[in-house]
Amino acid sequence: MQSIDTHQFNKIAETISGAGYCVVDKLFQSEFLDNLLARITSIPPEQLKAAAIGRGELKNTNLTIRSDSIYWLNKANETDKDFLACMDQLRLAINQALYLGLFDYEAHYATYQSGDFYNKHIDSLKGLSNRVLSTVLYLNKGWQPENGGELILYDADDNDKVLKTIQPVFGRLVIFLSEQFPHEVLASNQQRYSIAGWFRFNASDSTHIDTLE
Repeated sequence: MQSIDTHQFNKIAETISGAGYCVVDKLFQSEFLDNLLARITSIPPEQLKAAAIGRGELKNTNLTIRSDSIYWLNKANETDKDFLACMDQLRLAINQALYLGLFDYEAHYATYQSGDFYNKHIDSLKGLSNRVLSTVLYLNKGWQPENGGELILYDADDNDKVLKTIQPVFGRLVIFLSEQFPHEVLASNQQRYSIAGWFRFNASDSTHIDTLE
């Protein structure tokens, strides 16, 4: 199982506290990343679902906005379970450092075929969602700039200003505040793999009980 020095998690929390986002390389061990890559490439194509936009009653598929395919991580699978356990360690470290009240974490594998993209969007509409921090882990070996598929992060105050252009290279983890940063995925020129996830707060109310399961 992947193990990470708590000090590294604390550095991530400090960076998020200052900038609202962070990009981390070489956080995970090579064997752990290889297992995740083997997992996503072993998922039968018929089990990959066209990615949707929106949530609840507004959820729908719109290929003019995003064209990737996804598969939700499942704790019954040992590789998925190890990744989710690692991210839970990060959740606890961020809560301890930043008092964000993160409750749980959800994630899916994402596959972009050549030509696939995801237009500019925000992961969490202000006041309307329980997603607090977004994460992306890239699983693309030997990725080159000409392969495209960059993540474009836009400025929180000026949504037309590019804040950072991020290459989806193997093992790179990106974390950012879900409500603050518009972002998009440029069209990929070859198959592209990642794990997209979200740390959430507890959305329980008088009509609904949020659980970790």
